Parts: sequence; C-alpha cells; structure tokens
Amino acid sequence: MQHSRRDFLKYTSAVGGGFLLGFNILSPKRLDAAVVSADTEGAVSFNAYLSINADGTATIFSPNPEVGQGIKTSFPMIVAEELDIDWRLVKVEQAPLDGKRFERQVAGGSGSTPHSWKRLRQAGATARQMLMEAAAKRWDVPLSTCTTENGKVWHKASNRSLTYGELAADAAKLTAPKDVPLKDRKDFKLIGTSVKGVDNPLITTGKAIFGLDFKKEGMLIAMVQRPPAFGLKLKSFDASEAKKMSGIVDVVSFSNKVAIVGKSTWEVKKARDIVKIEWEKAETLESTADHDRIFKDLMVNGKPEVRRKEGDTEGVFKTAAKVIEAEFQCPFLPHNAMEPMNFFAHVDGDKCELVGSTQNPQSHRDQVAKALKIPVENVTVQMTRMGGGFGRRLNGDFVVEAAELSALIKAPVKVIWTREDDMSGGIYRPACRYRFRAALDKDNKMVGFEMRGVGINAGDPTRGGNSFPVGAIDHVLIDSVNHKSPITTGPWRAPITNFLAFAEQSFLDEVAEKAGKDPVQMRLEWLDKAQKSPVGAVKYDIDRFRKVIQLVAEKANWGKSPKGVHQGFSVYFSHNSYIAQIAEIVLEKKKPVLKKVYCSVDCGILVNKSGALNQVVGSIVDGLGHAMYGKLSFKEGAAEQNNFNTFRMIRISEIPEVEVHFVDNGIDPTGLGEPALPPLGGTVANAIYKATGKRLRQQPFVNEETELLEKLL
Repeated sequence: MQHSRRDFLKYTSAVGGGFLLGFNILSPKRLDAAVVSADTEGAVSFNAYLSINADGTATIFSPNPEVGQGIKTSFPMIVAEELDIDWRLVKVEQAPLDGKRFERQVAGGSGSTPHSWKRLRQAGATARQMLMEAAAKRWDVPLSTCTTENGKVWHKASNRSLTYGELAADAAKLTAPKDVPLKDRKDFKLIGTSVKGVDNPLITTGKAIFGLDFKKEGMLIAMVQRPPAFGLKLKSFDASEAKKMSGIVDVVSFSNKVAIVGKSTWEVKKARDIVKIEWEKAETLESTADHDRIFKDLMVNGKPEVRRKEGDTEGVFKTAAKVIEAEFQCPFLPHNAMEPMNFFAHVDGDKCELVGSTQNPQSHRDQVAKALKIPVENVTVQMTRMGGGFGRRLNGDFVVEAAELSALIKAPVKVIWTREDDMSGGIYRPACRYRFRAALDKDNKMVGFEMRGVGINAGDPTRGGNSFPVGAIDHVLIDSVNHKSPITTGPWRAPITNFLAFAEQSFLDEVAEKAGKDPVQMRLEWLDKAQKSPVGAVKYDIDRFRKVIQLVAEKANWGKSPKGVHQGFSVYFSHNSYIAQIAEIVLEKKKPVLKKVYCSVDCGILVNKSGALNQVVGSIVDGLGHAMYGKLSFKEGAAEQNNFNTFRMIRISEIPEVEVHFVDNGIDPTGLGEPALPPLGGTVANAIYKATGKRLRQQPFVNEETELLEKLL
C-alpha cells in the first residue's frame, strides 16, 4: 500500500530476473515524483522560447505537448540552430500553456513543426542578433564585423570573444529587432543531424514525469464507473459497503457516472468492484452485426452528401467497356496508449489547476472553464510527458471529468483509468465502409471514378474527396453518408486516411491489373495527366508525388525482385507530406510472410534525422499491426475486447525490416507523425495479392481465431 508503481517495477524486475536499467534497487528511498519547472533563476529572458544564463547555457522552452513525436527535442534544435549555440550548452524545458505567447500548443494533425518552423527560427535569430549588438557596443565596433559560433560572439579582427552568458544582461536591455535574416540552409550545423531525445536519460532512469507519476500533497485518487455500454444511463447505485472499506473517502455520482474516491489506487479499485450500480437503457444498444447491416443499407439506400463531382459519371459508366467494383470495410479501433487516461485537477473556488498528459491543453482548459462556469484565465494547465496519445488525448473528456469531480468533492484529485476503462469507454476510430467503381474505355483507360464512403460517427469519411487520382480522371463522383451512433469516436492516428488509403490503393491496383498496366507506371501516367490537363482542383503537388514514387521504385528494384519475392506498392499524400512504399512478401510453408518494407518520404527539411526515422518506422509498425490484427467489436453497446488478452497487438517477431529514404528538396518541413501509416495497409495487401492471388477487402487481415491468412490460403 505504501509503494509506488515504479517501486513495483523495480522489485518485480529484480525478483523475476528481468532486464532493468537505471534503477538503484537497493536504495530504501522511494521516488516521489512531481512536475519540475525550469531552473532559470538568474537567467535573462529574450523571448517566450529561450533564456540565457550567466554561465553561457541556454534554457530553451518547448511549447507543444510531447507525445513521443520528439517535438521536445526538435523544437529547441530549431531555436538553437539560429541562436548558433553548442547543443551541449542547451537545457530543454516543457513550457506551460500560454496561448498568447505560443499560439498553437497542440500535438495533433502532424502540424506542430510546419506551424512553428519560422517562429522558432525567428526566436533564435532575434536573440543572436541582440547578443551581437551588445558585443558590438561593448567593443565599440561595427555590428557587421561581429560573428557568432557555438555560444560566443567573436570579433575576428581583434581576436576577441564573449560568451552569450557574459552578454545576456546587456543584450536583454536592447529593443528586439524585426525581420532578422535567417540562416541559409547550407549553413545549418544542427538541423538535419541526429540528436538523442532530451528526455531519454530521464525516461531510462525512471525520472521522467508522466501523468500517472504526478503527486501533490493532499491529493486523492479516484476511479470512475462509467456506463458499461454505449446507450445506457445511470439509474441508481448502492455504495454502502464500499464506503466502509479502508482508505475510501467518498462515493459520488456525477454526469451519468459514479466516482469512488480514496487515498490509494488499489484501495479505490477494490472498492469500485463492490459498488452496486443499476443502469437503464437511454439509446439503442448497437452491436457489430447491426453496424454491418447499417453499412449495407446506407451504401444502397442512404442519402449521400456529394463531396466532389466532375463530368458525367452516370453517362460514362453506361458506355464503359469495363466496370470494376469493390467494397472495403474497417472496424472501430481503440487508441491503446500505453499510459491509460488520467488527469489531476484541483478546483478551489473559481480557480482550477490542471496537471497531466494532454495533446490539446488550450482546448481542455477552455472546456473545463465552460463546464465549471469560471473565467478561462483562472484555469492553469501544466503538461507532463505522455505515454502515447495517437489522437486520444486530443479529446478532453477525461480532463473535464477530473475537474468536475474535484469541484464536487472540494479536494484535489487525480482520476485514473484502468486499461479496461480505456478500451471499453474510450473515443474510438470510426468504423467505415467504402464502395469504389472504375469505368475503363476500350483502350483500358480509366475514364470514370466513383467512391461512396459510409461512416459511423465519421463525419466525412472521404476527407473531402480530393485524394489522388482525383484531378487526373475526367468523370468523378465522390459522396458520403454518416450514421450517428451512441458509440463515441474521435481522431485516431491519421484520421480517416488510416484506412481510406488502404481501400483506395488496393482498388487502384485492381484497376491496373484489369487494365493490363504496371501499378507504378499507371500512377505515374495519371500524374502526367493531372499536370498537363488537370480536371478540377488538384490539391496535391504532382512533382513531389512523382519523386517519392520514382525513388521507392528505384530503391526496391521494382519489377526486378528475385524469384519468390512478391512486391506490393502504395503511395499516399496526407498532412502535406508524400509517402511511397513497397512491401516484399515471400511464401513460407504456403503462408505469406512480410520480409521488408521500403519507404520513400518527402516531408521537407528534416530537423532531427534520427527522430524522423523513428517516426516513419513507428508509423509503419503501427499501421501494420492494426491492419493485420486490430479489431474492436460490440455486443449490445459494449466493447467485446477490453484488454490485451483479447485485443491482438503486433509482436516484435512480426515486424519486418524497414528501409527509409528521405527526399532532400529543401522546402520547409511538412507533417511526419502520421503520413507513413496510411499507405502501409495497401502496400501489404497488394503484396499479399501478388503472392496468393487473394484480394483483401476488410481489416484486420487476420482473424483472431486463425493463423496468418489461413482462411485465405
């Protein structure tokens, strides 16, 4: 009862003989975690992003939430590059929420670096200019004769130098210049190199502060019993026995839930198990079988909303020499971040303190202020390190929940979700079904293209209907239908495109086969058509698209693989980046085995080379695991899989070799946290078809009861 989660890991690792790194197991002192702020006493602040200490070190603040995408390392790298300081002199701290000074403090949509690239560069360059001005005044020399290098200002003519620390106080008194010139890309020293994550030492020694680690004096722990099925509401509860248990402070109901509040996680969890709760039906309790019927009905009888229309598809399909048609379907998916949802809140009168793992602190602050009916400026948010997010922590339900409960019990409280809570009461990837049709003329040219997307709480499952090859086809109709369900959904890594790319790319390969064309060459021909005679708006960069296709085909030796090696191709544009992939599959004992994935990436300038590589490989592994195995089904509104014993995750032995090549085009950075995931499903499915002759229409590719594709083979 007196030991922490980290203590448990120490002891079990020691007793069980498991691998342990960075812990002093014999030390009697427990690790009492707390959020630490930057130690900037005596430091001179230049702007919201950085301050410089008298010893010449710089503290650079990373404003955006760190969710594993490496932003806490790459953002300070951009500032340090323009500041021209030795990376060894840089200390990085997580900045608190400050919407006025930092604007977009969000980890989502792969938009952090594209949004902040120039702002961060300007912050570093401005401080560097002020430091040079201070040195020029002290030496009484023209500013143009001063240069910088590794945290020092130099006057080469007189061989004099001063550290940034020696100049900081004088520089800070100057008026910040405007429109400071930025470095030429050829002069970059830090950007484009491989830099280790700044939190790596803290993580590997157990000192990093995640939401679950946060503690505060007087803090209570709460677990919440939410409706066990989507569509139920709270009728009554009996907590008389639970309140008698050791460590339990109170049991209360709020917002259609019951919260058990106590002094420790274990005591609260045991008490929650014996609270008697009665639920009643409020909405339709939907099952997966219902969703299958809904999909089929809406695909035929739904009233669609047109997303894009070019030419006359009805007429061209009537006169087509060939019509190709296929449907694809995907299930709901949980996010399964390794750190389940949790958040700390302390409501004191009309003020609220929030601490925890959040991808969207400003939105969550606003939601809490609205729920509590208090001024937004009275709500503070401190961000901790996150044990994964993948879009789940963009939703503020768990944050508002903690704030509402704190206000109700009038005490600081941390709400903790279990894995079962997370998977059965979470915000899921929407389930969707797509129907594609292609019309070929007598010369096997695709002249008509139709797509209908049907989603369950998916909004627009076509993402606007602007995906390639739209723009290259003369007659296009893309529409969608959405079914509203009590099952809650939200962003899941690469929203909508995480499955849509598989469906589109699989279908295009089928079109290529029926047209008797090479899949890669056919896509290149469409790009040529879109460039020479575009049809409607073309919302992708054709040259960037073409480059990644050509690059991956070259690196994978497309079409020239050894006998027994079957290749599949896919290419996709999302989050302003372009990814092309080729998968190689061999048959072992008549079963397809994925051996390698080649990937070409155009995401503009790489900030942190190792971080970029990690993002691409991680996206590929994530995409592969969920395409192969991920499935969440429902029975009468309740999730049938609620932990990893019933929800299949990819295993280390199932991860193929991944070879990544980046396009060096010198443009400003575009998104990278998500774009490599969408095309992976189509890449693998197309390779499996080459190896087996079987087209895959649904995800997951593998049913839980079977071995790899056993039923298909």
